Amino acid sequence: MVGDPEKCKRASDLLLYEDGIYLQPINYPTAPRGTERLRITATPYHDDVLIDQLAEALADVWRRVALPLEGCVIDAAE
Repeated sequence: MVGDPEKCKRASDLLLYEDGIYLQPINYPTAPRGTERLRITATPYHDDVLIDQLAEALADVWRRVALPLEGCVIDAAE
């Protein structure tokens, strides 16, 4: 969960423009204020390599946008 509409949009934009990964930002009114998030939609065509790339990209963006990692399991970029 992102929890901030501006950071949610920024994270989504970074993922799209820098990594070619589209994650839909979910903001108010779809999600209550303070619970903004990114929607991840996996398909059978997303293999382990693509999932690893997503995890690395998310870890990078989470740090760049200064989002909290409490409760998150992100080891890909370590």
